[in-house]
Amino acid sequence: MPGNNSDSHDSSGVAPAHHSNVSFSSQSTTFTSNSASHDTDTSNRPSDDQLEALTTLLERENRIKEGAEKFLKLLITDTMRIQVESELEMATNEIELLTKKIELEASRGKRRRNGMPATKRRFAGQAPLSTVRFRADSDDRDRDDFRTALNQATSYLKSFATTSRASSANIMNKFVNLLRRNLRVRYELSMTELVQAVISSLSDRASKHCRAAAYRLIRHSLVDFASVEELHRQSLEWFIVKSLARDNKHAVEREQVIKLIRTVVDIVSEKRDRRGNAGSSWIPLSEPIMRAFVAVAEHAEDPFRQICVQTLAEMSLLDIDLVARAGGIRFLLHALGEGPVEIGPILAATFLHIIDSPRTRAYLRLGIDVEIALLAVTDAYGRGPDHADRMRSCTKVIELMLRTWSGLMYFCMEDRRAIKSIINTLRIPSLDTREIILDMFFDLLNIKAPEWYKTFIDGRRLTMYRKPRNLPERIGENKSPERPPETLKLTDQYIALLLLVFTNAGLLDALTCMLEESTIGSNLTRKATLLMAEVMQMANRVLPLTIAANIQAVPRVFSLASDYKGGEHRIIGTSAISAIDSFNRNRTRLQPNVKGTRPRANSAEDAVRRGQRQVEQSKIKIGMQMDDKTFQSNLLETQVMLTKDNTKWNFDMLQELIDGPLLNPKRLEEAIKVSRFMRRLISFFHPFSHRFSDLPRRQPNFRWVRLGCNLLTTLLASPDGVRFLMAEDEFLNQIVKSFAQLDPFNGTPESDPIFSKARLSDTLTYGYFEMLGTLSKHAEGLELMEKSKIFTAFYHLSELRNREDLISTVITNLDYTIDGHSRVVLSKALTSEDVHVRLFATNHLGELIRNSLSPVSWKVCEMAIQFLEEACDAMEVLQLVVEMQPTMDHLGEIGHPLLLKFMSTPMGFRYLYNAGYIDREMDMWFHERNIYYVVQVEIFLAKVFSSEAAEDDEDVLAFDGVVPPHFYGEMSKTELGCQVLSEKGHFAEFSHFIRQHGLESEDLELILKLKSILWAVGNVGATEGGLPFLEEEEIIPSILDIAEHSLIPSVRGTCFFVLGLISSTTQGAEILDDYRWEATLSPLGLPTGLCVPVDLDRFISIPTWEPIEVKSDADVRLLPPTAQTELEVITAIDNLSNTVIANAASRSLARMKSRPEYRSVFTSPTVFFRALHIISTQRYRLPVRRYILDLFNIELDQDVLKAICDAAVSLRAPPSFKQSEAHISRVVSMLGPKHAGRESDSDAEEDDSEMDDATVEGPVKNNPVIMLRPVSRIIGFDT
Repeated sequence: MPGNNSDSHDSSGVAPAHHSNVSFSSQSTTFTSNSASHDTDTSNRPSDDQLEALTTLLERENRIKEGAEKFLKLLITDTMRIQVESELEMATNEIELLTKKIELEASRGKRRRNGMPATKRRFAGQAPLSTVRFRADSDDRDRDDFRTALNQATSYLKSFATTSRASSANIMNKFVNLLRRNLRVRYELSMTELVQAVISSLSDRASKHCRAAAYRLIRHSLVDFASVEELHRQSLEWFIVKSLARDNKHAVEREQVIKLIRTVVDIVSEKRDRRGNAGSSWIPLSEPIMRAFVAVAEHAEDPFRQICVQTLAEMSLLDIDLVARAGGIRFLLHALGEGPVEIGPILAATFLHIIDSPRTRAYLRLGIDVEIALLAVTDAYGRGPDHADRMRSCTKVIELMLRTWSGLMYFCMEDRRAIKSIINTLRIPSLDTREIILDMFFDLLNIKAPEWYKTFIDGRRLTMYRKPRNLPERIGENKSPERPPETLKLTDQYIALLLLVFTNAGLLDALTCMLEESTIGSNLTRKATLLMAEVMQMANRVLPLTIAANIQAVPRVFSLASDYKGGEHRIIGTSAISAIDSFNRNRTRLQPNVKGTRPRANSAEDAVRRGQRQVEQSKIKIGMQMDDKTFQSNLLETQVMLTKDNTKWNFDMLQELIDGPLLNPKRLEEAIKVSRFMRRLISFFHPFSHRFSDLPRRQPNFRWVRLGCNLLTTLLASPDGVRFLMAEDEFLNQIVKSFAQLDPFNGTPESDPIFSKARLSDTLTYGYFEMLGTLSKHAEGLELMEKSKIFTAFYHLSELRNREDLISTVITNLDYTIDGHSRVVLSKALTSEDVHVRLFATNHLGELIRNSLSPVSWKVCEMAIQFLEEACDAMEVLQLVVEMQPTMDHLGEIGHPLLLKFMSTPMGFRYLYNAGYIDREMDMWFHERNIYYVVQVEIFLAKVFSSEAAEDDEDVLAFDGVVPPHFYGEMSKTELGCQVLSEKGHFAEFSHFIRQHGLESEDLELILKLKSILWAVGNVGATEGGLPFLEEEEIIPSILDIAEHSLIPSVRGTCFFVLGLISSTTQGAEILDDYRWEATLSPLGLPTGLCVPVDLDRFISIPTWEPIEVKSDADVRLLPPTAQTELEVITAIDNLSNTVIANAASRSLARMKSRPEYRSVFTSPTVFFRALHIISTQRYRLPVRRYILDLFNIELDQDVLKAICDAAVSLRAPPSFKQSEAHISRVVSMLGPKHAGRESDSDAEEDDSEMDDATVEGPVKNNPVIMLRPVSRIIGFDT
């Protein structure tokens, strides 16, 4: 609740003028939130815990105080010093308060220890009387604390009347701390009494810190909309108007005023969210306050400008009428076109939301207002290269707008005039920044530029650019389980519509015009050719054949190429066609589709690999046929039997022997028994020999690990080799003993065990796990490992603490193809108490993960579901999992996607139906989940289409453009599901709602429900079994009617996606074809789920409107002044709004103020009210407002405020009042009569120095103060 906001919300709500103060604010924020939580949450805690918590908070506040005191000793600006002093004052107050609380808690603890009896043991079955008594006591203590706080708040209110202004600021700060600690007190306060108590602290006689404290106290007393309305009824607007007009020396005061306004907006926003209907939102702020706030936002040099602009944007979404009456809409449009770059996307999103509703877009002028966002692009001619940065930021805003339904349909109004104006900038030959516009079209159409595009644009031959050689291997390494081909992409469907809009608006003709500029060609024209080729490729993929054929024809390019009379034309045309043809021919070679790439049997790479394998097999065959003499010679040549130094061994000869002759059982027996070659070789790998196990883990030594794995494979291929490993060699026994060194219960631990962390990371010790993995691939190896008790050692390893590296290495290297102890080891890791081990095991083998579905760690469960869901994309795997009938109710939300897959099969649906899941979920989707579905889809689409979306955004990665599974859509895939859907009658209710509320344009709740029902109907219609429901209810014509006549662009967009869903079946595409909506078909004639209207204008154009006339408070007229001096002063002030004569008017006012006959005017509350009324009904810039308020020698206080209120009543003209012609002819500006409430149309920036210095100008010549001559009319111009 905004009323409960602490200073943490304050610091986030308003951007500070200086950033050095952030550390103090954040520390203070931590304290306030913690202190509030301790006040409310620790009442039932023991006294010692409370004392400890309070002491900790006291130490923190002391550190904040010390830091602030040191900071004040530095050379800092005045504004920063004011902020630090404020933080220091708050910390000092909190230290005083905490000290008192610690003393009070210490005394309470003593009383408890002295008087409270010891806790008695409770008998079985006895009621917890002591607990009840303790709770009652705590409630009484809370009640007493609330009463104490309320009494303290009442005393604070009464003390304001008797204390001086100097001490009232301290009392108000204490009052704020009391309200933040005791939230209930706020609800008991009367806003009227509070304002009357602090209104004297808001006067000009009070200090800026006192006024800031008063605004802060009022802000913290706001709790709900009723309190905001009560505040609106108080006479505070003129205090706020004057505070906002102050200079930067009063930054601390202005900051609190802006925070107060933001709190009001937040409370209204929360009220709107709870009600769910923004149509009748009302912000209780007066027009004088709003115009003062807009003036701050307009001032480019004001430190609070950015937060004021953002707040105005938020206000326009809540109460656009109020913002329009204050001139805020006009300013926001100007800021969108000419304002800071960083706020452009925020303002664009604001106006897109306004355009989406017919009620709010009536405040905009069609073809004038929002088009200002295009100004930097459409008005770029003659601006020079310095304008490029501005154009780039403008194109980002255009992309944002064209990627939403509101922006696209608005720019398509009036025969796509706005889009045509953007495209036509490509036709300007001298515009060097056209490349920025081309880049914008690349981004809008989601065309990703690969590396070889640069080669094409530079004009080099694409045949010289080769694909990386390791691409097939890289694809093969990262290959994931193949999914069935998905046809429907929401992003592709929207891009198809964008492509159709751009081509109809003349994009290809504009690109052709760029090609005609030169016969030689440049990087710019080649980039235009590249865009043309991409558009043609994309049209072939996403648009229906009849529409794509017209785009593919590019008639203007072919007419140029066939123009034999104009030589230049023919060169341009043939060059363009040749470039496009070269692009198309090389596209497949240079940019393969990585997702669907499959190695072909006749590919060049496979031929090379097949040849290599044939050579290797030939070598093995020759090696196995080796004679005795050659074999003995090769054994000696390896040097294994001559030296133990492995660096002197002939590694290549060893590799050839192991992979060749030793595969012959006879040669292996000879190597084991006769020459003892095998014993010497295998001893090198013994752990305790410290030969292999001590080799450093470097790239040159990795070959020994591969040699060891190959050696074990060769030994397992022969019974003699298996017998050798089992009974004659110590290799496996030494590995078991090495594992035993890690067992803490196995005697004295070794100081440097073989499998220590350091040795695993720095030596080839890790290679033993790869060798054991080689053994686990063979049944004989598994038997050896079992008899050697290696698996027993693995089980002990899984119980070790802090050795996740060992366990993860074992899991990674073991092979699980053969059912046995390997799978048991994996299962034990999956159910380990260590979450990290479970996560690693789950990530390594997701297809075996279902045994680990335990709610202890949701991360593991979520990963398990993800792997299982991917595996279930294959129908045979899905059938297998459904046959297991797993229970997943305990998984909650993360199990729903998998259960939805179960529903798509008859067996799975029947299983879930018998379990009661279908009935339960069907009711939840009917009432709640439908809404949640449409919200999630729209959020995902917004993030995918956002120009600033991060590629690693979790939401973007989770949503790849495919329509998410919908409960009703999955249900309609089975015959039983369609039967249940028919019996429930939900689809009939959906159809009735669509017919009844299809054209709703006001109630946001109904609009959101309409979208959710449309998505449900579309998902049902996307299946063969669900389409008959749509035909029976005859709902497709109703959806088409909504798509073409709804006043809400986002609803039309929803219908567009829904019609695409319906077109994903052959029968659905045929039905839509009868209604002139054509589906895109694959080369085999199958629907792809993309559908566009043949008559584009009927869908894309929303009806025009007449802008409404905003009625402002300027219509409240005042009686004209009777005194000549008052008339002259008010006339001059009125002329200050005209930027042409403002300087002359300011000089006139300066002369008036210096003359004695005008002194009474500048001290009159009545004239002061007239000035306030003028600046509150017309547009004045912030320096002018400040200048007008400084003209009057009046200190705003309670007495002056009462006089102003009386003047507001007495000077108000009755409705029947008519100004006399004589008075109209006298009250004129220097350019003619002023019209009440009419704002100046000029935005020219005038020199403010004359206005700022006007107050110090002395008297000049005795000329008349202001010239009041009759108005001169010039024939031919309206006056």
